[in-house]
Amino acid sequence: MSTRNGEVVVVGGGLHTTVQDTGRDGYYSLGIPPSGAMDRFSYRVANMLVGNPDGAAALEATYVGPTLEFTDDRRVAVTGASAPVTVNGEPVPTWQTVAVRAGDVLSFSMLTAGARPYIAISGGVSVPVYLGARSTYTLTGLGGFEGRRLADGDRLPLGEEELADPPEVGSTVEEALRPDLPDVTLLRTMIGLCSYRVTEESMRVFTSTEWKVTKDADRIGYRLHGGRFDFVDREPPHGAGSDPANVVDLGYPLGSIQVPGGDEPIVLLNDAVTAGGYATVGTVISTDLDRIAQAKTGDRVRFEPVDLRTALEARADRHARLERVRRALREQGARA
Repeated sequence: MSTRNGEVVVVGGGLHTTVQDTGRDGYYSLGIPPSGAMDRFSYRVANMLVGNPDGAAALEATYVGPTLEFTDDRRVAVTGASAPVTVNGEPVPTWQTVAVRAGDVLSFSMLTAGARPYIAISGGVSVPVYLGARSTYTLTGLGGFEGRRLADGDRLPLGEEELADPPEVGSTVEEALRPDLPDVTLLRTMIGLCSYRVTEESMRVFTSTEWKVTKDADRIGYRLHGGRFDFVDREPPHGAGSDPANVVDLGYPLGSIQVPGGDEPIVLLNDAVTAGGYATVGTVISTDLDRIAQAKTGDRVRFEPVDLRTALEARADRHARLERVRRALREQGARA
């Protein structure tokens, strides 16, 4: 492995750009969510393209990407949402290994599809590790760069470590291996834990409706509009509130779909609270959290009930696709 020092200057922070990695696992029971990249596939491929080790910290932007100036020679790759990207005003491809030199400036135009671009830089973003990760959790100012989104004038330290045989400049990920960014995002969902609290008709409507992503859509959760849930009559058990949507407090897996008030369900995501007392009618499977991460305000999503076997097969399929990307990049390097 080679080593070097450098930094990237944040000329413009974009709308909401944070440092993220694979997340802060192991602290959920203490009320600390994992944070980390919301679209893990795009994040991991970006790191592959620049020759970073798995888990290196990268940048996740939302809607409007940042403007970055480099202070030394690096490789950079942009994946995830579709947006025109330039270096010194000249267009450069996404999903491809791009070389930048000291003084070069990388910029974004408005998104054309998706919600979150990922920017990986060779060596990784070398902010301090906190509780085992460099991911940013802005609600408590934990991790990342000073625990917050990036602001104009920030200077991010870049890492020294990269793989011995990084991809050649110009290496690319073929279209067939990139995620789709459809008009309606299909979210495969395990029904439960508290779906018994709503009527069968409500669950039928839930899985047949195209839900619209509202303006309240961020790393904490996505609030959706499009239907209403009717609750089954019951005597509230000890420990549950009187509201029909209340249950005895329970843990919320990532992707939990809670229904406070019976309308506008909320899909809880990487920075959400870890437990609470609202009924959860289902949980989006882990691989499809990548999909909802690329849905933006005004987009539509639909929930498809699946079983555990399907969820595990989807996870295996994503792993296999990542390995195909890794193999394709090695093959491109061998031909160079």
